[in-house]
Amino acid sequence: MRYFIFLLLFFINSQFVLCQNTENIQKLSSFFPKEKAHVLVVGTFHFDYPNLDVNKTSNEDKIDVLTEPKKKEITELVNYIKKFKPTKIAIEAFPNWKATEKLKKYKKGEFKNERDERFQLAMRIATELQLDTLYSIDAESLDNDLMKVDSVFIQKIFKDFDFQSNDKYNEMYSKMFHYEDKLPSKMNLLKYFKMINSDEYHKLGFGAYLIGDFKLENQRGADILSIWWYNRNLRIFRKLQEITESSQDRILVIFGNGHASILRQLLESSPEYKFVEFSKLK
Repeated sequence: MRYFIFLLLFFINSQFVLCQNTENIQKLSSFFPKEKAHVLVVGTFHFDYPNLDVNKTSNEDKIDVLTEPKKKEITELVNYIKKFKPTKIAIEAFPNWKATEKLKKYKKGEFKNERDERFQLAMRIATELQLDTLYSIDAESLDNDLMKVDSVFIQKIFKDFDFQSNDKYNEMYSKMFHYEDKLPSKMNLLKYFKMINSDEYHKLGFGAYLIGDFKLENQRGADILSIWWYNRNLRIFRKLQEITESSQDRILVIFGNGHASILRQLLESSPEYKFVEFSKLK
């Protein structure tokens, strides 16, 4: 009996010491500031359908954001995004697009019939929130720079990189993207944007780059992804850092949704930023 009581007391004391030790352990996040710049990434399809991406939208699945009912749905989408109360807006454009100059003209009545999301979303939100600057943070990828140094080597790496690999997952993604292309014409745009900006969708979207041509021999697919698509988004993220001035910044980023999946990864990992979920705006 005494032996049992001794064991019981020993166990209780051990648990007490363990709890004390656990209470004294700092959370690793406590080493970093709680105040972080907030970033809302709005991944989008291109409203004017330039069809520059691998996946092309058929004419019958395209929508017109200048006519009803989509025109009204754009207004609903704009009002929802404004809940974020951004202090800065960054867009998918290069400096030579002269976004801020276009914004000034937009405020004077020009470009009202442009379907491009940079006008329909970014400039409209900037105007309604009295922001005077649009930040162009798109970037060229490293493979463009390397082409100037050794075009033969780069062309060798990119040989047969055409998204046409015979891969069962390629077929699955083709069906998924074909299905998704039809959704903007069938559902409310705000609901659609909540779907394509979800964590689930972003993971699936990035996964499309990890099959098919990613499996080219000698790890060429991995090299291509790293110096092309992933590198481009790392450079975009770096430009985002360059326009961030303080933890009080609230930055709205409007980019094609393929970029949004990687930007989510980077922002969620960065100690400088708080990634804001699109679906949770209030």
